[in-house]
Amino acid sequence: MHACRVPESVGFNDPLRKTTMSTSVRQIRACSLTPLLRPLAAAAMIFAMAQAAHAEAPMLKNQPGFYRTMVGDIEVTALSDGTNHLPAGKLLKGISKEDLDKRLQAAFVTDPVETSVNAFLVNTGKKLILIDTGAGGVLDADSGHLLTSLKAAGYRPDQVDEVYLTHLHPDHEAGLMHKGKRVFPKATVRADKKDADYWLNPANKAKASAINQEFFEVAEKSLKPYIAAGKFRPFDGDGELQPGVSSVANYGHTPGHNAYLVSSKGQRLLIVGDMIHVAAVQFPQPDVTIGFDTDEHEAMGDRRKAFDAVADAQELIAGAHLSFPGIGHIVKDGSGYRWVPINYALAR
Repeated sequence: MHACRVPESVGFNDPLRKTTMSTSVRQIRACSLTPLLRPLAAAAMIFAMAQAAHAEAPMLKNQPGFYRTMVGDIEVTALSDGTNHLPAGKLLKGISKEDLDKRLQAAFVTDPVETSVNAFLVNTGKKLILIDTGAGGVLDADSGHLLTSLKAAGYRPDQVDEVYLTHLHPDHEAGLMHKGKRVFPKATVRADKKDADYWLNPANKAKASAINQEFFEVAEKSLKPYIAAGKFRPFDGDGELQPGVSSVANYGHTPGHNAYLVSSKGQRLLIVGDMIHVAAVQFPQPDVTIGFDTDEHEAMGDRRKAFDAVADAQELIAGAHLSFPGIGHIVKDGSGYRWVPINYALAR
């Protein structure tokens, strides 16, 4: 057997931590190992020392979310506000528990479903338009991150010219206001007049359920500073709001629920709010509704109408609650539809 000599300690200097790491003779003495095993022992020691040197880097986990794409000459940036945990078993209607479980399992999601909360920034070249504003601080810490994503995307709140709301539910409009002040100081806020008349009416609030009364309160607080500044201008149903951006009425989820159509150079993108909540269920079974629908039959009909139109035209659709970035295509599949997320590409 070969003689083996080992120094009393072995160490190295880590320039980042400015400390010397050492190992005792007992840990590295390889005299009892065969010559074939000594290289393995040395490699293991080096690996362990390297791990010790770098294991203290913190895990960053969450990050701002934005994704940019072009619709003709118009730039559209999907912005993540975060997520919300939606109790599908309690809220979805028109599907059995067994079928719901199968749909969710097939999509590798569990109930409650962690659901994206998305907004979309539309830059026409002349106007900067934000469609929906996220939940602000009204839900939990998993949402309310719109401004972080907006800034990461290279924009500032004071650059936004107009805000278009799909409807006046908290996870779409509560990001308008912070501590009583306008988050988007120069922006004019637009929403369908039917939704404004409903959610800003004290008589409707008085008749509402407890949870819906909270919706009324959030809508009132969020819009109050814009109304006071003369910066809230409702519109009537379908129509062009800016060149290349039009409102498309799809009532049912709320009395004045709207989508927005972005059009440029023959390309189109339909941006929807709460037309769909749980993709794993409502694409294959579009007749499944949700408990928040004001008129579930109208909501169901408008969903099929919009999905048919987008699928037939092979145009893009984006959703506030489709998995971020929430942009893709719809393909008809039997009595339902299939979701095809957009292929990642650089915005050109």
